[in-house]
Amino acid sequence: MKLQDVILKAMAKKISWLEAAEIAGVTDRTMRRIKDRYEEFGYTGLFDQRRGKRSIHRIPMQTAEEVLRLYREVYFDLNIRHFHEKLGQHGIGLSYTWVQKALQGAGLVAKRHRRGPHRRRRPRRPLPGMLLHIDGSKHQWLNDDRWHDLIVILDDATSEIYYAQLVEEESTRTVMAGLREVIEDKGLFCALYSDRGSHFFITMKEGEKVDKHRPTQVGRAMKELGVQMIAAYSPQARGRSERSFGTWQGRLPQELRLAGITTVDGANAFLRERYIAEFNAKFSVVAEQKGTAFRRTGRGDLNWIFTVQTERVVAKDNTVAIGGRLWQIDKTRFRNTLAGSTVTIHEHLDETVSIRYGPHVVGRFDSQGTKLIGAPPEKRRGKGGCMETGENQTQVSSASHTPLEIPHKQRDSHFSTAPTTASVAAQTKAEAKPKIKAAA
Repeated sequence: MKLQDVILKAMAKKISWLEAAEIAGVTDRTMRRIKDRYEEFGYTGLFDQRRGKRSIHRIPMQTAEEVLRLYREVYFDLNIRHFHEKLGQHGIGLSYTWVQKALQGAGLVAKRHRRGPHRRRRPRRPLPGMLLHIDGSKHQWLNDDRWHDLIVILDDATSEIYYAQLVEEESTRTVMAGLREVIEDKGLFCALYSDRGSHFFITMKEGEKVDKHRPTQVGRAMKELGVQMIAAYSPQARGRSERSFGTWQGRLPQELRLAGITTVDGANAFLRERYIAEFNAKFSVVAEQKGTAFRRTGRGDLNWIFTVQTERVVAKDNTVAIGGRLWQIDKTRFRNTLAGSTVTIHEHLDETVSIRYGPHVVGRFDSQGTKLIGAPPEKRRGKGGCMETGENQTQVSSASHTPLEIPHKQRDSHFSTAPTTASVAAQTKAEAKPKIKAAA
């Protein structure tokens, strides 16, 4: 019911003025004022009387023009929050809401879309190392027409960034490189939270659940290390990493521009040496509990775990192939030929290739297929190690050892010396004959 209708009903004495005030949601005193204005000015008297009057909080025109000029000429690629922080460096102290409305009203910033349905935020894990987020974001990070992926690994408990690097494309190799660096630097963690990208999970049909019985190369590596993998089924489910990427996209390109960086190598060096620490100092939080869930790993076979592994059957000419690449396996000391045997091809992150048959490394090649001579990429003894072809298999010379033999004597025999029943009986008869003759 409109306010005008309520007043008309009250004036017609269909309802009392107290009931009219209750219906309109105002006090009886305010209702009397509304009634008086309506009787004096008619329908227009029902509008707010402050309309058309100048606000006492109005910002001077020179200040407003300076704010718009700064954004248009200097900070044109900053988001509103970042730009609001920069205004303090110019001695301009305005509220965030005013700056937002001014930029949107001037058409310099697009208005945000309306938020979706309400969702409950998942509480953080209490300890660092309990859950890590990994994700990639494609963006024009270098402020030109080139698109790159920024791979970020952050902790759920503190939002601390452990790894952030620009790559040409998010893939199995680039993800493995980030995970290995975090494990070598921080240690093993408990669980990894990611989207359902093909390098993390296999999904038979779009929208369905992932197939945890068919791990990818990343899934196989995490399983070997005892790390649980958790799949997110919507962007909202991994909101913590999504919000973090919103901050990255609103700050990193601008910081790279201000630093004069235009190359991927320069950007990655900038991230490692300076910006990750600045980002963590500003946006990381304190964990709910003291301590850590990271565990230092003593494994020396990470170079074998973080590889792209493929099984192949050796051809009759002792070669194995993947696609258009072919590798020749030389003769081994422990077996004359490996034809018909199943070997594992390890494609390392440095683009070298190793071929293993069980614990034996039977071939090592560079990215061009040229055989490498020398020690394997990571060589160790014991569990998890590998054995190079011919390793510890050289014949030991007997010249330096004393032969463990019993000296041969003339009466020694190579036959059994245990007495038989027949020999014992014959010996008894021979001893009995002299005794009989002596008695006669």
